[in-house]
Amino acid sequence: MKVILSRKGFDSANGGIVSPIFEDGTMISFPIPSYDCDKYTDLQYNGASYREILSDLNYKGGESCHVDPDLDENRRINKIDGWEPAFGQIDAAAGYLKNIGIEKGDLFLFFGNFHYVINDDGHYKYVRRTGDFYKDKDLQVIWGYLQVGEILDNPDEIKKMWWHPHACEQRRCNNTNVIFKASKTLSFDKSKSGAGLLTFDKKRVLTRENCNKATWKMNSVYDLNHVLSSRNNSAKNPSEGIYYAGIWQELGLVESDECTAWAKSIIAD
Repeated sequence: MKVILSRKGFDSANGGIVSPIFEDGTMISFPIPSYDCDKYTDLQYNGASYREILSDLNYKGGESCHVDPDLDENRRINKIDGWEPAFGQIDAAAGYLKNIGIEKGDLFLFFGNFHYVINDDGHYKYVRRTGDFYKDKDLQVIWGYLQVGEILDNPDEIKKMWWHPHACEQRRCNNTNVIFKASKTLSFDKSKSGAGLLTFDKKRVLTRENCNKATWKMNSVYDLNHVLSSRNNSAKNPSEGIYYAGIWQELGLVESDECTAWAKSIIAD
């Protein structure tokens, strides 16, 4: 089983703010702004639309969004008959996944930029100055997963998943376009769905304590010698942290028993 760390959600170039960690540990990865049909008003958390939460957190962007990966049916205000969890890719990122030989049974771990929020008199705001690094600072955190059950690259098959943004006509006309449908259950834990969201836990935080969000804790499963790509560790002190600079979405990890055990521990309750 290959494990792929997949960067998704808001960042400085897409959305301009960080996604929230709520007081109960729920994490929402805001889908990036786009020209797709879905809107932030179509999605909700705990009775509030994403648009309301975004306004509280001072988002200044557009109203439409790219709901991908689409892992949680419950966040949609209007439910979709036949909905299935899935993740799409296209162009260079899709090419990278093809080149590393992605196949059925491989596992995506989705991570992104997060910060704790509190509800202050009916409005959400970012937590500041508590003295707790994990509450005061922006973090990169693994927030969701998807084990590949089926790979769709035929436009006619992709079209059947009409609700997914990678099923739109413009993307279907691109021969690199692909959708990864989730397996029904995890191959290594039949009690869990093949795709889902994760709550906040320090074990899911990639960021090294007392460093900027993109400098990760040292871990042999994703260090320089165990990634399926050409990367440089650009951390200020490479012996103490890992910083993979540049614009990238997918990071395949070398298969090993250690990597598999780590990925299972990330998903485990």
